[in-house]
Amino acid sequence: MLVAFSIAPTTAEADGGVAEAVARAIKVVRDSGLPHETTSMFTTIEGDWDETMDVVKRAVEAVAEVTPRVSLVLKADIRPGFTGQLRAKRERIDEILGPDS
Repeated sequence: MLVAFSIAPTTAEADGGVAEAVARAIKVVRDSGLPHETTSMFTTIEGDWDETMDVVKRAVEAVAEVTPRVSLVLKADIRPGFTGQLRAKRERIDEILGPDS
């Protein structure tokens, strides 16, 4: 399954940023060993139900260590029997659109 999620603290840094707290969550993801991709708005991880939910929980807990309240947005693509979809989905679209797009 693929799980896309975004974690944010409810309190910002002096400049309004949240990078320090978010970096704590991304460290959990990177240390998990699961395939992952981070963009400006979401992090997507791939694994089974228990693996992915454990990573999300630990990432929330890491942010909660520095803020009294945490926001979590989560979306999951549950497709048993499929792996490697983190990259395969994008490759299928690239194949349809061709090399010039």
